[in-house]
Amino acid sequence: ARNTCTAAEFDRTIAEYLSRSQAALDLPHAQTDLIFDDANGLRLNLFGTKPGELRLLVIFIHGGYWRGLAKEHSAFLAPMLAARGIACAAPDYRLAPAARMTDIVADVRQALAFLWHKAETLGIDRRRIVVTGSSAGGHLAAVLLQPGWQAGLGLPEQPIAAALPVSGLFDLAPLAASHVQGWMQFSPAEIAEFSPLRHLPNPVPRLSIAVAEHEVPGFHRQSRAYADALSAPYLVGKGRHHFDVVFDLADADHRLGQELLRLIAG
Repeated sequence: ARNTCTAAEFDRTIAEYLSRSQAALDLPHAQTDLIFDDANGLRLNLFGTKPGELRLLVIFIHGGYWRGLAKEHSAFLAPMLAARGIACAAPDYRLAPAARMTDIVADVRQALAFLWHKAETLGIDRRRIVVTGSSAGGHLAAVLLQPGWQAGLGLPEQPIAAALPVSGLFDLAPLAASHVQGWMQFSPAEIAEFSPLRHLPNPVPRLSIAVAEHEVPGFHRQSRAYADALSAPYLVGKGRHHFDVVFDLADADHRLGQELLRLIAG
């Protein structure tokens, strides 16, 4: 993925994640550092809620190849959404190599369960939760759609109303044969259990799949395969590379931002 832009472009993009996300801290009623996992001290930031209302929620899961970035880089969607009366949550999760994929998946599932169970207190409409994310976050968004785990956390069969994974990964096997295995150390069981292409959602929520135009071929192949498997719309972020495509999600005048709003509207 780093080959899709120059080192200088990468550094500028990551800095922009942070600067745009810091602007969300000025939104009214921002709720920061909410602990959703006491055992691991994991926290999330929540923006765009309003006392006395239950608002639709968009959860954005950050990328970073499961080993980098944090919730502080992940609120750049919040101002556009808040202007439309929509809340946005940005959770942390434990990072590799200290954490295994099993741990990371458990963390994002716990974040979703926390938001669902605490919905009324937090000002969220639990019937209208939308999940998105890029790169590793796109993978984790799709993992949240997989069937079979929800009851264990007291959730309904499909607690997610809509999803938009961006430049995600949907089959871990090729990564286990790549340099990524050096920090992820995927086990055969993790590859089998956490490859969304092997566990398609049932029921299927409203769903679209997006990818940057300037991606390495593997991201295009996997995103297309997942979209085809679910007969989902497939969008390409024109002129974008792996790291900056998510900025189009925050632009209501851009096709990707419009697609997110379309999924939200139902």
